[in-house]
Amino acid sequence: QVQLVESGGGLVQPGGSLSLSCQASGSIFRIPAMGWYRQAPGKQRELVATITLSGRTNNADSVKGRITISRDNRKNTVYLQMNSLKPEDTAVYYCTARISTLSRPLYESDYWGQGTQVTVSS
Repeated sequence: QVQLVESGGGLVQPGGSLSLSCQASGSIFRIPAMGWYRQAPGKQRELVATITLSGRTNNADSVKGRITISRDNRKNTVYLQMNSLKPEDTAVYYCTARISTLSRPLYESDYWGQGTQVTVSS
């Protein structure tokens, strides 16, 4: 069984900063990729950023220059540092990870966290 647990959401004023973290736990063999998506009310879930095991990142155009994604492979944890936040960044942020387990090390599945609310408002 694999779980992703997010933390760090909350209310922040426009122009402020917020940091999210997500730790994967369970019978994990390997995590080739981790990332963050978000879903605003009435909109589809969209990519925020991803990071591979080797540290290669991919950021959405809407957040480029304002976010940094990083990971600690020893802790199976991915982080999202968000700066210069805008009201349009308001959404539920979901952590995701592509994971292979100890019982099936050659088979990768995508797992999702429960989501954490980020609200940018004055």
